[in-house]
Amino acid sequence: MVCYNYNELLRCEAATKQKKAEIEVYILDTKWVKIPAEKADKHVLKEAGEIIQGGGLVAFPTETVYGLGGDAMNPESAKKIYAAKGRPSDNPLIVHICKTEDMEKIVREVPKQAYVLAERFWPGPLTMIMKKADCVPKETTGGLDTVAVRLPDHPVALAFIREAGGFVAAPSANTSGRPSPTLGKYVYEDMNGRIEMILDGGEVGIGVESTIIDLTEDIPVVLRPGYVTWEMLQEVLGEVCLDPTMLEIDCQQAPKAPGMKYRHYAPRGELVIVSGDREKVSDKIGQLLTEKRELGFKTGVIVSKEEEHLYRADSVKVTGDRTDMAAVARNLFRILREFDDENIDCMYVQAFPKDGIGQAVMNRMLKAAGHRIIEV
Repeated sequence: MVCYNYNELLRCEAATKQKKAEIEVYILDTKWVKIPAEKADKHVLKEAGEIIQGGGLVAFPTETVYGLGGDAMNPESAKKIYAAKGRPSDNPLIVHICKTEDMEKIVREVPKQAYVLAERFWPGPLTMIMKKADCVPKETTGGLDTVAVRLPDHPVALAFIREAGGFVAAPSANTSGRPSPTLGKYVYEDMNGRIEMILDGGEVGIGVESTIIDLTEDIPVVLRPGYVTWEMLQEVLGEVCLDPTMLEIDCQQAPKAPGMKYRHYAPRGELVIVSGDREKVSDKIGQLLTEKRELGFKTGVIVSKEEEHLYRADSVKVTGDRTDMAAVARNLFRILREFDDENIDCMYVQAFPKDGIGQAVMNRMLKAAGHRIIEV
């Protein structure tokens, strides 16, 4: 069994609050286990569940990205998650459940809208924010009186959550600020030596984190866009608002949902978005690539299949057909990680339409770019 040095964990949390860039958590070996969804090893799942119930951490696959799980009802587990990620402790964690009715155990009073949404979108990539029950520690909720709840659509995740006791708090399984992992190898890259176990279920299907909707307001509010789009939510609920702060990089208010306050998804190099007329955009990106190459920088560009032939760079990454935004979303974080693997210094990407799942793609790209965007 891996043992944490609690004094070191506390020092890590304090360092996070002081906005230090690098956090080190000293523990022993991390067990990395391949666990295919179609034939998950029950003994491995039982071991993973016991780790959670014993206060440890386990990374696991979902349909969106990999999650970093701890016991949602254990305040010390939340502290370990924050320390392992190097994540500020005022950033709420999502509580993952394996049965719809379990939300009634951790929510003070479940609104009717939640049952309607659960019937339509659960299991699936939708997180709902509601008033928390007293049993949920504020360490899990980032000090808030609300709790974020989701029922993932992944067989390994559901079986693991069940073995873990039914309530697993989990942000994405990456160090804070890095691109979220869609492959087990990237979880290992960030979390080896920081957690007890990684359940590697292969590449995930969606590639961006769940949509988050706040049900504590008179009119439901989308706090983070995702695969379940604003338009889809409107079809079910009627009027749904979009939180204007979800596109702000320097929002100073307390985050009501993961990812609202801090920079996320960033590669190590500089990412810049170029927006405008497509022909002018391609000319501008070509000019920027040439300038950076002449200065000795390694360059990268993210393009659609139709425009791959337009660019010369050290690394050209194709997201897929420009009309298939689901493919763009699925490939985005993997591409950003691959740029890191290749030590790319400067990356450019053309802006995508903001309707449907394109809203989620642009939200993640803006945060990854630190809102560096050039209009042409």
